[in-house]
Amino acid sequence: MNTRDLPPLPVGSGQARAIAELNERSREIFRQIVESYLSNGEPVGSRNLARILPMALSPASIRNVMSDLEQAGLIYAPHTSAGRLPTEHGLRFFVDALLELGDVGQEEKGRIEAQMRAAASRHHTFESALTEASVLLSGISRGAGVVVTAKQNPRLRHIEFVRLDPGRALVVLVSDDGSVENRLLDLPHGLPAGALQEASNFLNARIRGRTLGEVRGEIEAARAAMKQELDELTERLVDAGLARSVGPSEERQLIVRGQANLLDDLRAAEDLERIRLLFSDLESQKDVIDLLSRAEGGEGVRIFIGSENKLFSLSGSSMIAAPFRDGSQTIVGVVGVIGPTRLNYARIVPMVDFTARVVSRMLERGRG
Repeated sequence: MNTRDLPPLPVGSGQARAIAELNERSREIFRQIVESYLSNGEPVGSRNLARILPMALSPASIRNVMSDLEQAGLIYAPHTSAGRLPTEHGLRFFVDALLELGDVGQEEKGRIEAQMRAAASRHHTFESALTEASVLLSGISRGAGVVVTAKQNPRLRHIEFVRLDPGRALVVLVSDDGSVENRLLDLPHGLPAGALQEASNFLNARIRGRTLGEVRGEIEAARAAMKQELDELTERLVDAGLARSVGPSEERQLIVRGQANLLDDLRAAEDLERIRLLFSDLESQKDVIDLLSRAEGGEGVRIFIGSENKLFSLSGSSMIAAPFRDGSQTIVGVVGVIGPTRLNYARIVPMVDFTARVVSRMLERGRG
């Protein structure tokens, strides 16, 4: 596991040069400041650092190093006290250069995979496994577990067109699992009275146990034969019904679980305001989906910290996300965690990576 696919450190050339020149002592002091922040969210001062550093340094020497780290843009003083916290630039540098990732234990791997497969089997839908993935990641991270994937094309048992008025009809889709979905459809002008029944019969002869997308692909491949079987207006109705029901390929669904976890361990009024802003971000599903979709751009886990993304510019939050693939190795979605910037990156990064791999395996094996 590594973080080679993370976005680049967003600092100026002077800061980048100062960071590159950090010696071992400076890096160790910086590491301790970050790890203290990730552990308890509190600033750490030179006296405390002198007690926990693996090397013997006086508080005065540590303060000199902290001053250099502050000039490099890696830490800052939140108050007038001597304690320091990492900046967002500092967290990015820590994640890129110093983070030591843990591993997922065999027992925990088995539990995650078993729970996701049980959810898919119990509810007979792959979406149930994705929901379980978001629940599991929420529990592991104490943040919000999130999943973005293409809206699913269910396998269908029956389709019917029901005329509502001269210009509109209702498309009734009955899935294999018994669920029913109704969608409005504009009708071609001059549609004959029997065309709706004719279109229903045509599709029902081909659709049972298959998705609309699969049937549409077949019909497009055999369009010449369809023209002989259906008149032009009914053909247009079939086309319109399939297009409307299948929907655009970029249409996404967002699953979020565990938002309440973000209310735990609030330390001050500003924390409450940060979470309120994050809840507002999560309600803006389009922006969350857009951000998660950026994680599809490369292999492995991606980490977005605070204002590196406009979605979290006010709430000061982070996201850890990894893509998953179908049987043809096409990226079809993303799983991840959203939470405060002091997430336990060392533990959550491998968890998100493993969960994405489990989802991919389930898709490769026919969705569990």
